Amino acid sequence: MDELHWRGMLYAATDGAAEHFAEAPRTAYIGFDPSAASLHVGNLLTIMCLVHLQRAGHTPIALVGGGTGLIGDPSGKTAERQLLSKESAAANAEGIRHQLEHFLDFDVKSNPAKMRNNLDWLGGLALVDFLRDIGKHFSVNQLLAKESVKRRLENEETGISFTEFSYALLQSYDFLQLYRQEGCTAQLGGSDQWGNITAGADLVRRVAGARVFGAVVPLITNAGGTKFGKSESGAVWLDPALTSPYRFYQFWINVDDADVGRYLRFFTLRSREEIEDLEAKAGAEPQARAAQHALAEEVTRRVHGESGLSAARKASEVLFGGDIEGLGADDVADIFADVPSSLLARDALGGSGRALVDLLVECGVATSKGDARRAIGGGGIYVNNRRVADVDHRVGTADAIDGRFLLLRKGKKSYHLVMVS
Repeated sequence: MDELHWRGMLYAATDGAAEHFAEAPRTAYIGFDPSAASLHVGNLLTIMCLVHLQRAGHTPIALVGGGTGLIGDPSGKTAERQLLSKESAAANAEGIRHQLEHFLDFDVKSNPAKMRNNLDWLGGLALVDFLRDIGKHFSVNQLLAKESVKRRLENEETGISFTEFSYALLQSYDFLQLYRQEGCTAQLGGSDQWGNITAGADLVRRVAGARVFGAVVPLITNAGGTKFGKSESGAVWLDPALTSPYRFYQFWINVDDADVGRYLRFFTLRSREEIEDLEAKAGAEPQARAAQHALAEEVTRRVHGESGLSAARKASEVLFGGDIEGLGADDVADIFADVPSSLLARDALGGSGRALVDLLVECGVATSKGDARRAIGGGGIYVNNRRVADVDHRVGTADAIDGRFLLLRKGKKSYHLVMVS
C-alpha cells in the first residue's frame, strides 16, 4: 500500500486495508470486462496494481468477466451496452488472458498469479436460488443510490434495464465466490468500481461472516483534462493487430511533459529516484524527451516484448530518415498513415518508369519541374528515404515497396505517400 501511495495509484481504501496487506501474504483480485477483444491502455493502471501485489508477496487473481460481460456494467455508461453473445464473450476473455500473461508470473512457486472466469460459477446459477440466497441481502434503496444507477435514471430516454441494474449483485457474488474458493480477502479496481467493491465486501460479511477489504485507483486524465487512453485515431489497444507496436510506442513518446512523471510512476517499475532524475532531465532539456523515451520503451517492452520494441524503434527512426529496408508495405502504411498521399496507376511505372521530376510535381511535392530539378540538384529529394542525386532519375515498379507504395520526401520531414494501384 505504501508503494501504491507514493506512486499516486491509491485513490481510496476501506478501513484496515493497509494493515491487512501488511500482516501476511494475501490473495486479492481485479475484474476485467471482456466487452472487447483486447484490453487497452486505460486498463494498465489496474493491471499494474496486480503486478505490485505480486511483487509484494501477495497472490493476484485476474478475474475475466465471462459471465458479467454478458450483462454489462452500467458504471460510467450513459446508455445501455450492446449485449455480447456468449461466443464473443468467451473469445474476448481468452484474448485478455493472453495479454495479462505479459504482466503476471503464473509459474513462480511462492505466489503464482491466477486467472479465473466468473462464467464458471455464474453460468450455472439457478435464478430462484440466487434471488433467495443473495438478493435478499441487497436493499433496492441502496442500489438506487449508487452513482452509476442514479445517472442513468436521470436520463428519461435511456433509463436502466433490470439486466444492468442487477450487475452489482453479480459482481458482489464474484467476491463471495473467490473468498470461498481462493481465500481471497481483497478486491481492487478503478474508482468507478468503489460502490460495487464495497457492496461485495458487505455481502461477504453478511453471508460468510468475514471481513474483506477493497481499494481503488484513480481514473486518469491527462493535463488537458481528457480521459486517458485515447489517441487521435481512437483507443490504444494492447493487441498489436488493433494498435501496432509502432503506434503504441508513439502514444507514449507523445505524452505531454506535464503528464510524463505521473505516467512513469503509474506504468513502470522504475524507482522513485530514477523517476525524479528523469523528471529533472525533462525540466532541464525538454526537447530531448528522455522521460518519454524511458516510458515508451518500458511499457512497449512489457506489452510487445523486445521484438515489438525493436520494430517500433525502427519504424520511429524511419520518420527521421532512417533506412526503410526490412519494412513491409503494411508497416509503411501504418507509419505514414497521417501524411499526404495520392494514387498512382501501376501502368504509369511500367516500361522505363516515370520521371521523378514529373512525379514530384503531380504529387505536389514540388511546385514546378524547375522547383523539382532544383530540389534534386540540392540533395533535398528522397525516394524511400534514399537521396536521389540525378535530375533525370526515373521511378519504376521495382521501387514500390511490396509493389504498393512509394515514399517521397523533400527535406527532412516533408513526406508524401504514393499508393500504387
